[in-house]
Amino acid sequence: MFEILYRRKADVVRHRTAPFAEGRERYLRHCAEQGGTWGRLRTNAKWMCWAAARMSPNDCRGVNAARLHDLVRGAGLTPESAETYEQSIRPWWKFMGWWDEESKPVPFGSQLEQFISWMRDERGLSAKTIDVRRRRIAGFLHWCADTRRDLATMRPEDLDAYFMSCATQRWSRVSVASMATILRVFLRHAASTGACRTGVAESIVGPTTYKLASLPYALSWEDVQRVLASASSDTPRDVRDRAILMLLAIYGWRSCEVAALRLDQIDWTRRQLQVWRSKCRQPQVYPLQTSVAEALARYIDTMRPTVTHPQVFIRLQAPRRPISPQAIYYLVSQRLRALDIQAAHLGPHALRHACATKLLADGLTLKEIGDHLGHHSTSATMIYTKVNLSALREVGDFDLGGLQ
Repeated sequence: MFEILYRRKADVVRHRTAPFAEGRERYLRHCAEQGGTWGRLRTNAKWMCWAAARMSPNDCRGVNAARLHDLVRGAGLTPESAETYEQSIRPWWKFMGWWDEESKPVPFGSQLEQFISWMRDERGLSAKTIDVRRRRIAGFLHWCADTRRDLATMRPEDLDAYFMSCATQRWSRVSVASMATILRVFLRHAASTGACRTGVAESIVGPTTYKLASLPYALSWEDVQRVLASASSDTPRDVRDRAILMLLAIYGWRSCEVAALRLDQIDWTRRQLQVWRSKCRQPQVYPLQTSVAEALARYIDTMRPTVTHPQVFIRLQAPRRPISPQAIYYLVSQRLRALDIQAAHLGPHALRHACATKLLADGLTLKEIGDHLGHHSTSATMIYTKVNLSALREVGDFDLGGLQ
């Protein structure tokens, strides 16, 4: 790899004779396979060689952020060079398995791990649901440790104090109700293992919520068309983003479903798309509309990087790995804000809601719309009946005659 990056024999020898040459070359080859540019590869090679000359043999047993900062401070680098140095060295150390992640341990971690195993092995919950509950409960356990409360002696008054402290974070009624449910389940499980008192979970009473209490944050179909028009150029970003936006708006897919779409889920011969519905726990097949097929084909044939990943949508910059749901949220939000579109939430779900509202306006039944969106029951689709403005206008125009 060094012979490819450098023409001068002296440069090749310098990199070959520096410590950890095999590991550095292996990492550079990995970066090249992920789509790294030659300029970036040379920058990485330069700083890795520089760091290798200053590392000790013990660093192979484990390095952390403190060790990285020590090397930077000892070099007397400018702030700009120090930042470039860290961006080049940290991924290399992680690739080699030397990096020690410094994460704050979760108090009562054994109880949390038992709860996670119970949700996964006995309840069979989805990975997304388990991750959400894990983060919520971890936050609660950190609060217990910070306020010197013990899980074994937890009282209803302590739980009241926790929810009062959450009020300062401006949680919505729905968020409070959701946390109350999650915490109730966790404490019931903890009581079954003897980690907390029996009956504490039953003291949690969440606020009353109403399924149709709020309007969905749908965009108008004109705004959806404006968003699609904003990605109509021939740049790699617009070509990729247009295909993503069409899947969100036309099929009403969730961002995680778009991110997980694989090449083998596109049947060009039968003109079909297949998506795995995690909530329904089964695949769903969609007809591949002409406009969507053209957008996907244009991206895959002309702009998609040559990588081994089966996912359709790939990052534009190295490392060339599949795009994440968080990145999809960012690209949608960025385009909506650039167009000065006003909505309660500016993300992929706004396009999903717009899709449902459009289908309702076109006369589809709630069952048909729910099937299209992958809803488990029609109750999840009922909220869209409140935005059928044409039906509301018909009611408003109804003549009651001479009734007083």
